[in-house]
Amino acid sequence: MKIKIALIYCFASALFFISCKKNNDATATTQPPQPTPPVVSDTSGTLKDAADFDIGFAVDYSPFMNNSAYRATVAREADNVTFGYNMKHGAIVRDDGSFDFSNADAMFNVATNAGLKVYGHTLVWHENQNATYLNSLIKGSPDSSAANILVDGGFETNSGGSFSNWSVYNSNGATFSVGSGSAEVHSGTASLKIVNPNNFPTDQWKVQIASDLFNTTVNTSYKVSFWIKSISATGSGRLSTQPTAQYESDFSTATDWKQITWTFTAKDAQTRILFDMAAVANTYFIDDVTVTDATAVVPADGSKVAAAVDSALSRFIRATVTHYAGKVKAWDVVNEAMADGTSGLRTSANTAPSNATDRFFWSDYLGRDYALKAFQYAKSADPNAMLFINDYNLESNPAKLDSLINFVSELKNKGAKIDGIGTQMHISINTSKSGIDNMFQKLAATGLKIRVSELDVRINANNTAGFTPTSAFFATQADMYKYVVQSFLKNVPSPQRYGITIWGVNDGGSWIITSQKQVDNPLLFDDSFGKKPAFYSFLLGLKGK
Repeated sequence: MKIKIALIYCFASALFFISCKKNNDATATTQPPQPTPPVVSDTSGTLKDAADFDIGFAVDYSPFMNNSAYRATVAREADNVTFGYNMKHGAIVRDDGSFDFSNADAMFNVATNAGLKVYGHTLVWHENQNATYLNSLIKGSPDSSAANILVDGGFETNSGGSFSNWSVYNSNGATFSVGSGSAEVHSGTASLKIVNPNNFPTDQWKVQIASDLFNTTVNTSYKVSFWIKSISATGSGRLSTQPTAQYESDFSTATDWKQITWTFTAKDAQTRILFDMAAVANTYFIDDVTVTDATAVVPADGSKVAAAVDSALSRFIRATVTHYAGKVKAWDVVNEAMADGTSGLRTSANTAPSNATDRFFWSDYLGRDYALKAFQYAKSADPNAMLFINDYNLESNPAKLDSLINFVSELKNKGAKIDGIGTQMHISINTSKSGIDNMFQKLAATGLKIRVSELDVRINANNTAGFTPTSAFFATQADMYKYVVQSFLKNVPSPQRYGITIWGVNDGGSWIITSQKQVDNPLLFDDSFGKKPAFYSFLLGLKGK
């Protein structure tokens, strides 16, 4: 699936936007197309009728729900569908951690009404997450001990009613003095006392006192906190900043001490805060003013973060699998667990950087056991469902293939219920056929169910600008589609074959075009849903011809 979102067909809501990182033999030199295969007369029938295992297509919300030709093509040819996006974490989980199955349910109902089964995809991946929610679980807490960068916020440095680090800018009949005694002081021995005899409801600045300048970092947030009370409970005030003016919303005061906080983003290298107290006539007492870096946080406790992430994983898997228990018979539980270019488990550290905003690496917080937990949670939610692990480039990266098989063995030894392995097979006309054979042989040797989960075959493997496919290229593509089926049938025993899913319906809706923005024709149908040579060769392969 590696960016199976791309399959996401570019529907109007433009849901999800990922770029592909698969190999797809893109670095290989384009081979000369093979001669056009001989015409075979037996091209009748549908894909699903030609196979003794399930044939599927990946579908996206907009065309599946709204394009009758698209939907009819899938219903005619397939046994099942995989939703390209709408069963993923990012599609179901809201920013507050709640669940919304409405779009997935709508697709499920249309699919089942058309006689199609639904394959569940996918429960745990590092892409297509609601990262807003998940990242909120791992953030540290605000640092309450952050240093106060304001000088004399307690008004303790004073003489004769004036303050060493504060300056009166406007008075208009108001007086500024030192508050004293327990009734006027919040802490220490002094406070700021302002007696304002006038009401200036729209000119708060007419009674104003300012702090000294303090150093700030431009575009950094700062939190101002202070305590205030007034003689009567009808008081009002606000904070502002200079040199660049920013204004807090007006706050109210009461006869008891009240803490007020305001966060502003610094616009200058030095800033001062001002109390604007002219709106309502009253006597005010202000004390314990602090200004701190609002971005300062205490690192989150590691054990608490792991527990929170584990809980989020459990909640999503259990809720989703339970919601479709007895209806969805099989799931991709763990998707793309193995890192590219290594034999290790995928983490944020060994995965290429991306501009995607929906990434979250469960393994960063739960380690290798994230996959074990995922299978355990899925099994507990529906013990009868078939559970798969799914990955890509297994036909072209023997080290990755071996490490995935070893990881499956490790998980099973720990008690995980793993029923099968999905190989995505985003390949091209240049893909090594011996690599395909080797992959199916090694996967079959596990004794598990084997599924081709996201098959497509690129013609323009090098993404050549201005590429125009010829009939010979389409014939070569057709030959590769047929070879995949032949190798699957030859190397995977019949009881282990769990089906083949094509990752998309028509060429223009392929993730290669919609997400990668590349020129290609990788699927079985053109954009008028006409059958391409690849369709007929794939059909013949299923028929064993």
